[in-house]
Amino acid sequence: MKKIINGVRYSTENATPICDAWNGYSSDFSHWEATLYRTPRSGRYFLAGSGGPLSRFARRLDGTTRTGGEGIIPLSEEQAFEFAQQHAPEQAEAHFGHLIED
Repeated sequence: MKKIINGVRYSTENATPICDAWNGYSSDFSHWEATLYRTPRSGRYFLAGSGGPLSRFARRLDGTTRTGGEGIIPLSEEQAFEFAQQHAPEQAEAHFGHLIED
């Protein structure tokens, strides 16, 4: 998956995956699954994933109708750290150790 957002190219083919996560609701409208990535050159973080019509990956068909979709969502380093802490604590420590206080 590739997308240019605000002049930055995000590509799952070139980025380093950090962790995978899903919410466990595979048959629910709010289901989602995503992988947290880090870009190789600029070190930016993003989620690439898919989900149902009530997920962050939903897309609008018209003014009121939503359907499931897929996409790329840029994240700040802090947002990426929060995501990793919540869904993959071991990877959070390995990739974001400099943000963890003793």
